[in-house]
Amino acid sequence: MTIIDLSHSISENMPVYPGTEQPVIRTGCSISKDGFLEKKISMFSHTGTHMDAPAHLLEEGATLDRFPVAHFFGKAFILRCSVGQGPEIELHQLLAHKESLTQVDFLLLQTGWSHYWGEAKYFSGYPVLSQEAAEFLSNLPLKGIGVDTISVDAIDSVLFPVHIALLKKDIVIIENLTNLQAIPDVFCTFSCLPLKFVDADGSPVRAIALL
Repeated sequence: MTIIDLSHSISENMPVYPGTEQPVIRTGCSISKDGFLEKKISMFSHTGTHMDAPAHLLEEGATLDRFPVAHFFGKAFILRCSVGQGPEIELHQLLAHKESLTQVDFLLLQTGWSHYWGEAKYFSGYPVLSQEAAEFLSNLPLKGIGVDTISVDAIDSVLFPVHIALLKKDIVIIENLTNLQAIPDVFCTFSCLPLKFVDADGSPVRAIALL
């Protein structure tokens, strides 16, 4: 079995969504003083490679701890979208793979935008699903949709239509994936386990592909 890491590392100087504080990682106990090493980590629930729960944007939406753990594991289809195809991923691009999309648990959108991680460009101009494409996906039996961008909506969005379309159907959203190009096939087994804490509106995940 081959396991491919699809997650960005968490550090104090990592990129975060504009307006969000960066993680703070402090040594609470040291081997020299306490006989063991332990760190205190403070960060927002949508830091790095992370998952959005319906509760992130919907008043009565489910939190991640209310989902069965099986919701975070399953078969995935990787749709490789060239950034040169335009600012939106259109419905016709999905319809070309409709049969595959009805047979998987996750759709992973590889746009190549993770290449800009750590650069200012990462936060604007990235491809997003069109509203029509998002509504189409919301009617499929998917557990989740993952992207290699900062968000499934444009950075200047205030209504978050793509988020809403997916989350209202309990389709979780995994953002800031990376290394999708390392998956050789268009199918893989995908795991994106969030931290299990009460009333989780979101959580960092260690996303991996299993081949």
